[in-house]
Amino acid sequence: MASRVPSALQFLVGNELRLAREAARMTQTAAAKALGWAKATLAHWESGRNHQREGEVRSMLGLYKASAPDVERIVRLAKQPDDSDWWASFSDVVPDWLRTYVGLEALARKEFVYEDKLVNGLLQTKAYATALLDDNLKVPIGEIDRVVELRLARRQRLDDTSVPLCLHVVLEEAVLNRPVGGSAVFAEQLRYLLELAERDNITLQVIPFKVAVHDGLDGRFTLLHFDEARSVGYAESPDGGRYVQEQDHVHAYDLRATRIATSALDEADSRVLIAQHLAAHD
Repeated sequence: MASRVPSALQFLVGNELRLAREAARMTQTAAAKALGWAKATLAHWESGRNHQREGEVRSMLGLYKASAPDVERIVRLAKQPDDSDWWASFSDVVPDWLRTYVGLEALARKEFVYEDKLVNGLLQTKAYATALLDDNLKVPIGEIDRVVELRLARRQRLDDTSVPLCLHVVLEEAVLNRPVGGSAVFAEQLRYLLELAERDNITLQVIPFKVAVHDGLDGRFTLLHFDEARSVGYAESPDGGRYVQEQDHVHAYDLRATRIATSALDEADSRVLIAQHLAAHD
């Protein structure tokens, strides 16, 4: 049920509280006992299922002997307005496993995405997105328009005039060779990629076919960076999404992202390659 899905902000605060407890080498049972709370209560705060208030956050971090800067950073995070449920009007077409992710994307300051098969959702045109969902096993035909609306609404972060999302996308050249929707639809999509690539807050690179082996071969993934919270990795499968929160694993994702970007063409040469593929459809 939707009520069991944590808001993205509560998810981030809970992750910080869990990491602080683990850094203090305390179990949930020991921490709950020391604080005089039920273990289930502590577990719900760490999972983000329950809203974490400032007093509770300070009590937990005090017990864990977190540093003063970390305490203030996490308190600021817990106190900030929670706009991560902007997708609520689309709740009829947003599966539970996707709700937290869409909210996290709304809170992120930077996002790295590696895509090996399709144009990333934040960069899709309406026609391309619609063609992808046509005859899709996971999306009933009556919901296609609503799902496309949601996908287009996510793009608003790129246009935010106050704090736009800084997006870095690396695509495989195979993405440019898959004419989703037919030649006209795909040409429009490629032209849109070239338009987006000119924006200051968007970095777009392509890994050409000639780069046979690189660190993206294990599959597509996303890395989200925040102002007040630690970074979170995300990998999607046909059955749902998996969040990477352990910092050793997040650092591995970050290293992988750096190496993938190094394997790709630079931005200028990537635009040239996209334009070459576009010429085949114009």
